[in-house]
Amino acid sequence: MRKGVQRLFSEVAKTYELVNHVLTFGLDMVWRRKAAREAAKAGGNLWLDVCSGTGEMALKLSRLADERVKIISVDFSDSMLTRGLKTRTIHQLSWVMADAVHLPFPDDSFDLVTISFATRNININREILMAHFKEFRRVLKPGGCFINLETSQPSVKTIKKLFHLYIKLAVKPLGYFISGSKAGYAYLSYTIPRFYSAKELASLLLESGFKKVDHHPLFLGVSAIHTARK
Repeated sequence: MRKGVQRLFSEVAKTYELVNHVLTFGLDMVWRRKAAREAAKAGGNLWLDVCSGTGEMALKLSRLADERVKIISVDFSDSMLTRGLKTRTIHQLSWVMADAVHLPFPDDSFDLVTISFATRNININREILMAHFKEFRRVLKPGGCFINLETSQPSVKTIKKLFHLYIKLAVKPLGYFISGSKAGYAYLSYTIPRFYSAKELASLLLESGFKKVDHHPLFLGVSAIHTARK
């Protein structure tokens, strides 16, 4: 499964950002900025962006960080990292190719860990998702902050049905039209309606050992920002 997901993201690396912008009508950029502002409150000198893709979140974090902050972007897709290296020129940013469930960093290393629109991709099953959360917690310093930005499930049934209908009708055909990858956006259209609600994800974070877990719904609940502390 992991290699299959890795291959899918290699296929869509060149157009991944564009498709996200089109499918969300540009709201993904607004949501990332909001999550980055929340993340930057963590302070400290060392920040980690996991499943970083082409580095969109890392770029937004860098704009809020002072000169002493070092940011590390981790992804398991060579194509995504290569795309990021070509398009992101950030002196504070380092790129590392690694699997997010086996991060090559010591315990208690980072003041901040972020992930954006990638949690669904590590949600192979409940146990594997929690293993990732535990790994993110491991590399955080005591009191460090974890920020999770992801699609969610609206609490109002009518809005939820409309959201799922939009995903069904738009994600696969538009994603394929722009990227040329049927498999990549068939996968995304499958995972979005089946992901956890904000409350369910908050419970998983608590079970994974985090504390002070909070969540903020975005745009009628179609996405959410979760914050948690080690």
